[in-house]
Amino acid sequence: MIIIEKINIKDIPVLHIVAQENIDKPLPFIQFIHGFTSAKEHNLHFAYNLAEKGFRVVLPDAMYHGERDTGLTGMKLNLQFWDIVLKTIEEIELIKNYFESKKLIQIGQIGLVGTSMGGIVTLGALSRYPWINTAVCLMGMPYYEQFANYTIQEVKERGYDVPLTEAEINNLLQKLRELDLSKQPEKLDNRPLMFWHGKKDEVVPYKYSRQFYETILPLYEETPENLFYITEENTGHKVSRKAMLKTIDWFTEFLQADKAL
Repeated sequence: MIIIEKINIKDIPVLHIVAQENIDKPLPFIQFIHGFTSAKEHNLHFAYNLAEKGFRVVLPDAMYHGERDTGLTGMKLNLQFWDIVLKTIEEIELIKNYFESKKLIQIGQIGLVGTSMGGIVTLGALSRYPWINTAVCLMGMPYYEQFANYTIQEVKERGYDVPLTEAEINNLLQKLRELDLSKQPEKLDNRPLMFWHGKKDEVVPYKYSRQFYETILPLYEETPENLFYITEENTGHKVSRKAMLKTIDWFTEFLQADKAL
C-alpha cells in the first residue's frame, strides 16, 4: 500500500509519499518541485509510481502556491517568479535536512525533479548542492540571468512599474548569476541528468534546454550514459505519460531503488 502523509516542515506544506512497508526505512529520496501556478497535489501520479518502485518522495508547495497561496495573481504573481525560484532552492535543503535528521534517506541516494518552474529550480539547485546525486528537468532551462533581464524588460514594455529599485534589481541579478548553471556547467560534475521537453512548448521554449544539453555534452564525454535528452515532436507545455515513465526509469537506474527493497 502507498501512503500519503501531509506534514509541515518549517511552515512548508509537503506531501510525503512512500510504500507503507518502507515508511521507517532509509530509502532513496526524491523531491518533486511543481510548476508556476501549480501545486504539490498535481504531481501525485509521479509520486505514486516512484513510491511503488521503492522511493521516498516529497512534494512541497512553493511560496505563493497551493496551501501557501496569498491571493497573488497575474502580473503581481509574475513579478515574484524569481523570488519564488530562489526561495524554493533554499527550501529544498531544509526539507532534505528534515528527513535526513530522521534517518529516512539512504546515504548518497538523493534525487530532484521538477516541471517548468520546477525544472528551472532543479537546474539552479544543481549549481548549489553537490549532495543532489541525480536529477530530471522537465520543461525547464538554466539561463537565470538572461531570462530575468528579459522578464524585467517585458514588464516595463507592458507599462507596469517594476517594484524594485535599480540596486534591488542588481542584487537579484547577482543572486541569480550565482545559481545560473549555464555560467558554471562544470558544477554538474558528471552527475546523472535527464531532460524532457516538448518541441511545441511556447511557455518555456524547447530550444533553450536543448541548447544547454548540447553545450554540456562534452563534459559527459567519459560518462555519456549519465546525460540524456528526450523530446516529443507534437507536445507543448504539458508533461506526457512518456515523460513520466522515462523519469521513473531514470531514477530507478541512477538512484538504485532496488537496493532499498
